[in-house]
Amino acid sequence: MAFVVSIVLLVIISIALQLFTPWWLQPIASNWSGIDATIDITMWVTGFVFVAVNLFLAYCVYRYRYDKNRRANYEPENKKLEVWLTGFTAIGVAALLTPGLFVWASFVNVPEDAVKVEVVGQQWQWAFRYPGADGVLGTADTAYVSPRNPLGVNPNDPFGQDDLVVEDKEMHLLMNQNVQLLLRSKDVLHDYTVAPFRVKMDMVPGSVSYMWLEPTLAGSYDILCEEHCGLGHFIMRGTVFVDEQADYDAWIAAQTTFAETQAVAEGNAQAGQANYAICSACHGVNGEGNLALNAPKLAGQEDWYLRQQIRYYKSGVRGTHPDDVYGAQMAPMAATLVNDAVINNVIAYIGTLPDNAAPETVTGDLANGADLYNSTCGTCHGDDGSGIWSLHAPALAGMTDWYLVRQLQNFKSGVRGAHPQDQQGYQMTAMVSALEGDEAINDVVAYINTLR
Repeated sequence: MAFVVSIVLLVIISIALQLFTPWWLQPIASNWSGIDATIDITMWVTGFVFVAVNLFLAYCVYRYRYDKNRRANYEPENKKLEVWLTGFTAIGVAALLTPGLFVWASFVNVPEDAVKVEVVGQQWQWAFRYPGADGVLGTADTAYVSPRNPLGVNPNDPFGQDDLVVEDKEMHLLMNQNVQLLLRSKDVLHDYTVAPFRVKMDMVPGSVSYMWLEPTLAGSYDILCEEHCGLGHFIMRGTVFVDEQADYDAWIAAQTTFAETQAVAEGNAQAGQANYAICSACHGVNGEGNLALNAPKLAGQEDWYLRQQIRYYKSGVRGTHPDDVYGAQMAPMAATLVNDAVINNVIAYIGTLPDNAAPETVTGDLANGADLYNSTCGTCHGDDGSGIWSLHAPALAGMTDWYLVRQLQNFKSGVRGAHPQDQQGYQMTAMVSALEGDEAINDVVAYINTLR
């Protein structure tokens, strides 16, 4: 009898939790109400079956409970019962599948007026590409991917020259405009999901999948990857903004075309030598760094990373936190590099300086440091600490160890990586949480010293 009561209570509690739960679907922000209707139908059908089966189980346990004066009747088959069970099962399965088939038929047929926008996923960040003035997206292929062309846009395709390249975690869509999202992965399986849109789709390397929707509610919504894509899967986050026309037009006008990203000339090391004179006052004539002036080594660091950090200082992404004392000193120095051409010249000159390993000043437990590095840092920065540009991970081996310690501490405390435009910094703040305390940080950096 206790078993029967427990089954009935299970049914009652399950129904109550379903009716009074505070956790339910977020308000829909697109035209896909049909998906919500399908979810509701699925919930009703499976809920009815759950209640019916469990109550029938409770009835059978009670009705046919043990009685010493009664023998069980052996009945190997019952055609009438089988017909009823088959019929009810068929109806239930049809009720589950039929609404989804209608929704899928609409999902795969994209409206002719839909604007095409490309979504590119990689470990562990998002990037986007919008058609330019011609309204046509150019072709792209991973064969063209490089530090200067991270999305692999075909440089020989005239339709791609005016495409807007957005290498940022923020995506913008125009409200009440049909949009077709072309989904592409540069490395492993990903999945583009925005819960309030009610649509999602896998991104398979080597192919282009798609989905379409009409955003109907202005606001900002989280972009998630719902396909486990490696160690940093949990930090592969982005934001999609559904804008009114004026806001959308202003954002589009501020974006950079593919042609503009390719138009910047290669740096001239000879011209950059004069501009480096300001940098050398702290970082050293040979870019070796200076602990007394809190200036890290520059020689040997990748050009893309130096360029990114200089731009961050110029734009305020770095050096503006109240506790970033040394970053505040760097910001006005970076401002003396007035444009991208000057920045590229300085970086070209830094590339000519001798890459001698910085002096070792940090000690720690090498065994623990190796375990921590190989389980977290090495995934992006490489087993040998040489950096992986495609993951936006700079070289660590041979660089200034005390500076690495300070930056890891800054990431942990929020001094660095908290700015909304610092996409890689945001990822680092999450990854560095694996290093518990200054001792662990010292252990990791001490191990990095062995990789030089």
